[in-house]
Formats: sequence, structure tokens, C-alpha cells
Amino acid sequence: MIEPSVLVVEDDHRLRSLILRGLREAGFRAEGVVQASELLDRLPHLKPDVLVIDVGLPDADGRDLCQSLRAQGFTAPIMFLTARDAVPDRLTGFAAGGDDYLTKPFNFAELVARLRALVRRGGTDQVAEVGGLRLDPARHGISCGGESVELTPTEFRIFARMAARPGDAVRRRELVQAAWPDGAIVHENTLDVYIASIRRKLETLPDAPTIKTIYGVGYSIR
Repeated sequence: MIEPSVLVVEDDHRLRSLILRGLREAGFRAEGVVQASELLDRLPHLKPDVLVIDVGLPDADGRDLCQSLRAQGFTAPIMFLTARDAVPDRLTGFAAGGDDYLTKPFNFAELVARLRALVRRGGTDQVAEVGGLRLDPARHGISCGGESVELTPTEFRIFARMAARPGDAVRRRELVQAAWPDGAIVHENTLDVYIASIRRKLETLPDAPTIKTIYGVGYSIR
């Protein structure tokens, strides 16, 4: 079995070294870089299964870096490390395309557990078809009518959960459980932000289904 690869973007030398050593002992192939520019230079060659990004990097906000990566088609899961624990900070992290958020100081066993969960969620490469839709987890893409769009990993997990039950009302709690690792703090409005983004992407596909809001319950694909 191939060990999952993790790329850690952390400017604190001591913390970065501790994280890398611990991850390697836990069975990960772990590499580390200091800042955003170094990540962008090395990322095409490393192709990690999951990224760990410190929000407070010396040359960029980690959330801006995440948005840039998503815009360039990077679809692997991204976890933020940060000392900021306010709800607005967490919300902006998820809205930027992040998949998980861990506050410093953290328990290392929890970091490992969350990374393993992210790798499992993003590890399948089987293409599935639901009605006229084609779902491709390897690229987190959906296609319909000869056109395709790519979703972020979190968007894909939300959409896939609804697509598995077309026509049914899927409760908000189910979507949160499908999209975020256990223990992640997901604000009520965070799911709505992701649903809005998925809707915009679906609108670019011919003959694609729509996401209906089931007030007081959740959402449905119809």
C-alpha cells in the first residue's frame, strides 16, 4: 500500500520539523516548505494527497493561497493550521476552499486522525453516473450534456451525497457529516455558501439538475 503524501506549509521551523517527523512516524510521506511562493514552485512536482497550510504565512494569507490553488484546479484536500479561533476566521477558511481547520496548539493524534479522514474521503478514483450526470471523484468533476465543471473536494462531497438520493430531501446535518471530518466546526451559514457555489457551477452545464432548498430540512437535487 502506497503511503499517503502530505505537504506542510509552515514557517515556524521547530513546529514544521515536529509535524514532519510525527507524520513520517505515523506512516505518511511528508514534505515541508516555508512559504507560499515555495509551495507554488514545488507543487507541480510533488502532487500531494493532502495539504496542511498555516494561515499566517510570511508572504501570504494561507486562505488566499488556498483560493489561488483552487482557482488553478488543485483539488486535493486542504487543512488549515492557525492560532485564530474566532468563528469568522473559520468561516473564511471554509469559504476559501479549505476542508478542515485545526487550531494551535493542537493534539498531534487529532491532526493525524483528521488527515487520514481527508485522505480517505479524497482517495477514490471511481467514476459514477447518476441519471444524466457523471461524477468523477479523481478530479472532483461533474459532467452533463457534453460539458463538465470541477468542484472543490468539499463541494464534491456535498453534491455526491445529494446525487446519491435524487429527488429526496437530504438533511443539512447529513451534508455536513459527508463533507467535513468529524470534529470540524461548521457554522450554519457555511453549508449555504458551498451550496450557492455548486449551484453557480451547475448553471454552466446544459440539462443539469437543480438544487432545491427544502426549508427547515435541507436540500434536494431534482
